[in-house]
Amino acid sequence: MSKRKDKAWFALFTVPLLFIFTTVVIIPFIIGIVYSFVNWDGIPANPKVFVGFDNYVQLFQDDRFLSSAWHTVQFTLLALVCVNILGLGFALLVTTKLRSRNAARTMFFMPNLIGGLILGYIWQFIFTDAFSFLGEKTGLGSVFFNWLLHPQFALYAIVAVFTWQLAGYTMIIYIAGIQGIPDELMEAAKVDGASLWQRLKSIVFPLLMPSFTICLFLTLSGAFKIYDVNLSLTKGGPSNATEMFAMNIFNEIFAYGNYGLGQAKAIIFFLIVAGLTLTQVIITKRKEVQM
Repeated sequence: MSKRKDKAWFALFTVPLLFIFTTVVIIPFIIGIVYSFVNWDGIPANPKVFVGFDNYVQLFQDDRFLSSAWHTVQFTLLALVCVNILGLGFALLVTTKLRSRNAARTMFFMPNLIGGLILGYIWQFIFTDAFSFLGEKTGLGSVFFNWLLHPQFALYAIVAVFTWQLAGYTMIIYIAGIQGIPDELMEAAKVDGASLWQRLKSIVFPLLMPSFTICLFLTLSGAFKIYDVNLSLTKGGPSNATEMFAMNIFNEIFAYGNYGLGQAKAIIFFLIVAGLTLTQVIITKRKEVQM
């Protein structure tokens, strides 16, 4: 009798979630796959013409899509390094005996609470007005200028904003990992005369591999899927120099009305993100140390 009740409660909480997930994710995903094989402008009254794999062939001949893919790869590599180095640095700082460590945790985490669109508009003001003002006052015009008008520096600007937003979130995950390391190990290493770098390299980093797995996954997937900051900060400019994967797909579907081609791009985008994130998780999982 108790087993039946357990199953009933399990079904009560699970079935609605499965229904929502199927309705919101699975069915639209399948419809998107179907649309990727047709030529359609998105107007319901107009016919959908089956074109087979023509959309997939066309997207690899689309210079703008290939360019956005390269921009996304550049951005992701830079963001992956910057976010995790800064997040880990913050975590190591606020787990010391620093008196203001609780205030520092709050301050470092706060940018993550701000929406990407708002964050982009805030930093747009900083890069356009504040940087120009600092350049005039300090004479460092080669550093403090409007980064958003320079093709290469505009990409660095998005990396800076993304890092500022996500570093505090990864900090929390690294803090949890650091606090899970037994104090006895660190004390024994100190007694044996191990330096700070030796303790980090031989004890902290190996035992932090589960945290590295999570943070690298979140950063990698988040960087590849970035859209809101990209939209509010640069809108893909200047001259499409910062148009990422997600923005290119959105523009293809909703700006140009190429639903079939846009869906084909979205499927390729999904396969790339899924493949890279799964590979990263498998590699880092193998390096995890069991205590």
